[in-house]
Amino acid sequence: MEDRLSRTLAQLAAEHRVPGAQLVVVLEGERHSVAYGVRDTATGAPVTRDTAFPVGSLTKPFTAALAMMLVADGDVDLDEPMRDQLPEFGAGRLVTLRQLLSHTSGLPSDLPEGSERTTDRARWVARHGREADLAHRPGTVFSYSNVGYLVAGRLVEEVTGMDWREALEAVLLDPFGRRPGYVTGPDRGERTVALGHAVQAARDRVVPIPEQDLPEVEMPNGSLALSAEDLAAFAELYFAGCRDPRPLGRATADDMCFDQLAAVRIGPYGMADGWGLGWARYEDGPADDVYGHDGTGDGTSCHLRFDPVCGNAVALTANGSAGAALWQALGPRLRELGLPVGDRPEPGPPAAGEFRAPDGCLGHYANGDTEFAVVRGADGGLLLSFGGQPHAELLCRPDLRFVMRELGGGARSPGRFVTDQDTGRIGHLQITGRLAARIKDEGGPAA
Repeated sequence: MEDRLSRTLAQLAAEHRVPGAQLVVVLEGERHSVAYGVRDTATGAPVTRDTAFPVGSLTKPFTAALAMMLVADGDVDLDEPMRDQLPEFGAGRLVTLRQLLSHTSGLPSDLPEGSERTTDRARWVARHGREADLAHRPGTVFSYSNVGYLVAGRLVEEVTGMDWREALEAVLLDPFGRRPGYVTGPDRGERTVALGHAVQAARDRVVPIPEQDLPEVEMPNGSLALSAEDLAAFAELYFAGCRDPRPLGRATADDMCFDQLAAVRIGPYGMADGWGLGWARYEDGPADDVYGHDGTGDGTSCHLRFDPVCGNAVALTANGSAGAALWQALGPRLRELGLPVGDRPEPGPPAAGEFRAPDGCLGHYANGDTEFAVVRGADGGLLLSFGGQPHAELLCRPDLRFVMRELGGGARSPGRFVTDQDTGRIGHLQITGRLAARIKDEGGPAA
């Protein structure tokens, strides 16, 4: 098995110009682990099975598990208003921990520009966690939110009396027997961490990225560096197959893998098929649903999937900007082994000239301080501008789903326009799970 996995990983990594990667498969109780390539192209230092990779948003399930342990102990309530549990959180009259962990809190997706300079999460939450800052009404829609997990991390600090990192290690990771690295903060830990790498297509080379661009205040969102073996072991011990998941507890593990989105109007299109308390839910044909999470950093891409019923799991870490494409290519190979991964194949764009997106798509959309403009391009297609600069083409289909293709031959990702149920007009733009509401029509007054 490991020879087969090693050949597959080496082939796909080379095809996608990923310098280094790890792959772990847990199948019918047996764990198989392989590593490939180098952790830094400048030094040629090899990737080993213990090399830590920046896992980006795969940090979030660890923050969620830590918060859920406090729920299990009776220290935190999932459904009490946050105002009763985190006094400085001004939006706490409306928002609950359940909504924070399932990305239904209505908080903006990303931090306001400039606010990340503070390293004090309590001060940040007091200044920016206000009802006026909500992007959507809590509990009504899914919109992926880094801000929500910053607030969840701050709640952990308030309840435990420890810094988020101290609480994570003392309460969750030390009993788990794993020591992580970190990509931000004054102490990065003792683990050897792989560098991210960017492909410079015009110069036909792969360039290392020396630092991850993550503010210290966002540590609960994306600061961990772990190996694929760490990720697989976390899922295997605490979630997959319900193997007496101490110290989390079976009931808590089950709660985290229960889809919370039955009542929301707009789900996580382009990211997953549902969302639990920290874990995404993925459908994969006739197979059982699988759970997991993806994490993208600067020149890194990491992925974890597990079946909470039978215990099978797969983890991939990659230190190249095409790591997500490697993961997509790996999916069919894993299915041949009986491992559904619930990847998100993008919808194919319409044939040239087949469909002209309606003018109702045009306009300005916002999520917090982030504003997008959708305009008509010279060829009649749609262009997305971000920060006042053209960013991507939107290759739209008749059902208003689209493929977002970054200008200059960049990355592709799925998205959609969402019609308002009451007015019949297009009211939202959804990209990579982030939901932006229409604020004005093209050239028109603010909504």
